Amino acid sequence: MKVCVIQPPYSTDYLKSDEYFNKEISLLKQCDLSMDIIVMPESCDIPCLAETKEQSEESINKYNGLILKEASKTAKRCSAMVFINARSKAENGYRNTTYAFDRNGNVAGRYFKQHLVPSEVSDFKLDSDYTFEFSEPTVIEIEGIRFGFLICYDFYFYENFANMARRNLDVIIGCSHQRSDTHRATEIMSQFLAYNTNAYVIRSSVSMGEGSEVGGGSMVVAPSGEVLANMHSRVGMAVVDIDIGKKYYKPAGFGNPDSAHYEYIEKGRRPWKYRPAGSAIVKPDDIMPYPRVCAHRGFNTIAPENSMPAFGAAVAMGAEEIEFDLWSTKDGEIVSIHDSGLERVSDGTGLVFEHTYDELSEYDFGKKYGEKFMGMKILKLDEILEKFACHVIMNIHIKSENNTDPLPENYLRKIVSAIDKYDCRKYVYFMTENDEVLKQLKSIAPDICRCCGGGDLPWQIVDRAIKYDCKKVQLVKNYFNREMIDKAHRNGIICNVFWSDDAAEAKEFLDMNIDTILTNDYNTISNAVKSYTN
Repeated sequence: MKVCVIQPPYSTDYLKSDEYFNKEISLLKQCDLSMDIIVMPESCDIPCLAETKEQSEESINKYNGLILKEASKTAKRCSAMVFINARSKAENGYRNTTYAFDRNGNVAGRYFKQHLVPSEVSDFKLDSDYTFEFSEPTVIEIEGIRFGFLICYDFYFYENFANMARRNLDVIIGCSHQRSDTHRATEIMSQFLAYNTNAYVIRSSVSMGEGSEVGGGSMVVAPSGEVLANMHSRVGMAVVDIDIGKKYYKPAGFGNPDSAHYEYIEKGRRPWKYRPAGSAIVKPDDIMPYPRVCAHRGFNTIAPENSMPAFGAAVAMGAEEIEFDLWSTKDGEIVSIHDSGLERVSDGTGLVFEHTYDELSEYDFGKKYGEKFMGMKILKLDEILEKFACHVIMNIHIKSENNTDPLPENYLRKIVSAIDKYDCRKYVYFMTENDEVLKQLKSIAPDICRCCGGGDLPWQIVDRAIKYDCKKVQLVKNYFNREMIDKAHRNGIICNVFWSDDAAEAKEFLDMNIDTILTNDYNTISNAVKSYTN
C-alpha cells in the first residue's frame, strides 16, 4: 500500500494566507492514482498564523469549505483515502477536527482533538466541553483497516498510547502543526507511539522553512519503530510503500511467546500508581462554570459533617464543590473537623490541637449524628484527597486559633504537599479568614487560588481580597450587599456566599449575582440553582 505524506510551507505572516492556501491546493493536485493513503497537516483552513480569534474565524470562513471540497475531489480522483485537518462547527463553537475521506470522496468519520492547547480554549474559544467527558479512542475502519488518530498536542500525552494500543490499530494518522520541536524530538515521539501501539504512524506537519531545524518532521514510522521516511523541513511530499499487515512482535520474557510491546506491558500494568484519571474527572476550578453549589462540610443533612459519606453523597449527586475544614493535631497530622472543640460532633472532649491523632482515633465521630453512623473516625486530609482528588472542586477551609497570627509554615507546606501527592492543585482553593495565612499561602503556593473569608472584618472582605491578591471571597450571610459583589466582580473576584439551605433565599442570592452558594442541604439548593439557570 502506497502512503503519501504532504508537508506544505507555513508562514507567520497572516497577509500571505491566500498564497499559502494555494500551495496546499497545489500539493493536493499533485497526488495521483498510485497513492492509497494521503495525509495533510493540522489546520489546513488556517494556512498562516492567525494571532486573534477574528483572524482565525476569517480564515475558516474563507478556506474551510474550499479545502474540504478539494480533499474530497482528491480522494475520488486518486481513488485514495485522504485525511485532512480543518475546523468543524459544533453547538458550542468550532472543533479542531481531522476528517477521513474514503476513496469515493465521502466523509467516513471525524476525529476531534482531545488535548487542546490553552490558547485554543482561552483565546480562540474552540469548543472544549467534550474533552472533559469520558470517551474511548476514536477508531475509523475503512476497507478493513483500523485507523486511530492524534492531532499535534495529542502526541505529548503518552498515557493515552496504552489505551489506543488496546484497539488493535493498524495505522495512526497524525495531523500536526508543531512548530518548535526539533526533527529528532518529533521522530522520537513518533517512534515511541508506533512501538507502543504496534501500528504505522503517518504524521503530516508544516515546514517552517527549508533550512529550519524545528517544525516539519512529516514522516512515516513502522510498528517496529523504523523510520521509513522523514521529510525534516523539506516542502512537498514523501511517498512510501508499507505492508499494513506487518506487525512487530518481540520476546515477552523467558519462556513466553512473542507478543506486541503493549501486550507485554499490559500484563504488569498498575494504573492506580499513576495520576488520577478516568470518567469521574471533572473540569478544574478555573474553567468549571458558574453558578455552583458547594456542599458545606459535605451533604451534612444526610450524614455527619466532614465525613466520607457526606462528601461521597454530594459528589455522587453532582456537586461542583465540597467544603471541609482543616486543623492540625498535637503531633502534626492534618484532620478535618469544623470546631476546635470535640464535644459537638464526637464523644471526645477538649480541643482538637491538644490531642494526638492516635488519641482522636479513640473517639466516635458518628454516633452523635445517629446510630447508623456509630464507629466513624475523624478524617485525615489524605483520606479525602485519596478518594475525591480531581472528582470535585475542594473549598479547603484552613482553621486557626485566632485570625491575627500566622500558622507554622511547615504545617501549610504539608497541606500543599498532600495536594501535590494526589495531583489536584487545579481542583482546590484555600479559604481562610486569617490575613496572615493568606499572605503565607501566597508565598508558599502562589498558583493555588486563595479565598478571603469574613472573619472579624466581614464588611471589608472585598478590599482585603484585593489587597492580598485573592481570586475569591466567601461572603457571610447578612454581612454583605450588592455593591460589594459588583466591586468584587469588577476586580475579577468570584463571590461565594456562606450559606443557604432555603430555595427562595438561594434564588435571591443568584439575583444578586452570587457565583457559588454553600449549603448544608445539597439537593434542595442544587435543584433551586438548576431551576434558576434553566
